[in-house]
Amino acid sequence: MKKFLIILLAFVTLQSYAQSKIKYLQNNRFDLTSADFDFPQKDFKIIGFGAYHGSAKTEQTEHELLKSLTKNGTIKYYMPETDFSIGHYFNKYLQTGDTLLLKDLVEQYGIRVPQEKSIETYKKWKGIKSLNDSLPKDKRLTVIGIDEIVSYKYTSKHLLELIDFKSNHEESLKKVVNMVKTDTTDFSPYYDSFSKGVLKNFVSDYEKNPSKFENDINDKFLFDHIIKNLKLTFDDSSSREQMIFNNYKHLASLYKFDHNPQFLRFGFFHLEKEREGNDLPFFAMLIENKIYKRNEILSVIGYLTESRVLWDIIYDDNGDYKSFTTKGGYGIGDYEKEYFRGIENLKKTKISDITLFRLNKKNTPYNDRIPDLIEIIMTDEKSNGEKVKGKSTTDFMDYAVLISNSKASTPIQEMK
Repeated sequence: MKKFLIILLAFVTLQSYAQSKIKYLQNNRFDLTSADFDFPQKDFKIIGFGAYHGSAKTEQTEHELLKSLTKNGTIKYYMPETDFSIGHYFNKYLQTGDTLLLKDLVEQYGIRVPQEKSIETYKKWKGIKSLNDSLPKDKRLTVIGIDEIVSYKYTSKHLLELIDFKSNHEESLKKVVNMVKTDTTDFSPYYDSFSKGVLKNFVSDYEKNPSKFENDINDKFLFDHIIKNLKLTFDDSSSREQMIFNNYKHLASLYKFDHNPQFLRFGFFHLEKEREGNDLPFFAMLIENKIYKRNEILSVIGYLTESRVLWDIIYDDNGDYKSFTTKGGYGIGDYEKEYFRGIENLKKTKISDITLFRLNKKNTPYNDRIPDLIEIIMTDEKSNGEKVKGKSTTDFMDYAVLISNSKASTPIQEMK
């Protein structure tokens, strides 16, 4: 009898928690598709949005967030999940509207996450350009990449913008020039490619004999920043999260991040404000290193339901694009064998296909030491349950977005 009463009490308590959360969500929800949508908080240093990759409405969600946050100049910098030089050339696209450049940038950017190498990502950037063009010049976004290098193609081009290679005749630099001019080289940093050898040789020459190059460098801060990141691709000993943090910290003095709020679009792990076990995300790193206070960082995490994602991009034996596959259920975080704890409450209270929920109000029930929307319940594989046990949702995040009825993204190779 005693055991039965304990079970009954636990059940009633859980039901009470669920009802409390549903009522709270009903009072703190926003329709992102509404023309009147206005992001609830304006006073922050950095805000990040992340969701499962490869779903079309994820890109629409990001655009709606950007539209609201740029309306009154709340954010100054836009940081996609890419490296410094690809970010630099995304700025070139925003200035010129060169769609051939944009298509190639999306393909290079998508090396990090192939599901982002999509038509939807391409269209998102066209939307960002339209949005940027509509803003006063002093309110327009600047793109900055803080991630590790994913391709040497734009890194090499960027280096040559920062040094007068026509005046400098050093052999190691000439080889970089010829490599970029040919543009048929394998620019991969992930193994000993030809381009890695050329760049290794140049970096070694520059560091041994800086005087041979320094008079021709027109921005030494940026030049040395790229050199430092190139060296990290030669020595694979640093963690990616540490690289992101170090890049951010190094660029902070140049761009005055503490006075110019930024918007990040990264995979959602990077945007968690608390550790998962020993795993330390970028946002948590900012807090632990006292770069910002916890309340100066906002994390917006997207969840999919009744949706599909781009899954595999299939190539033939020659490496040419052939076809693609998509998935629903498994792979979107809302499936009987793989789902986020507490996602049902979002589904019960949504008001549109893209509903934003504010979780961090003072009266929130999401600080109850239950990791709703963070713990992934899995039946066939090990979950992250032990890593997040006893922690609250609001330890990790501030907002949730439920994205419903989204089709999968389409590979950019399908673009006509």
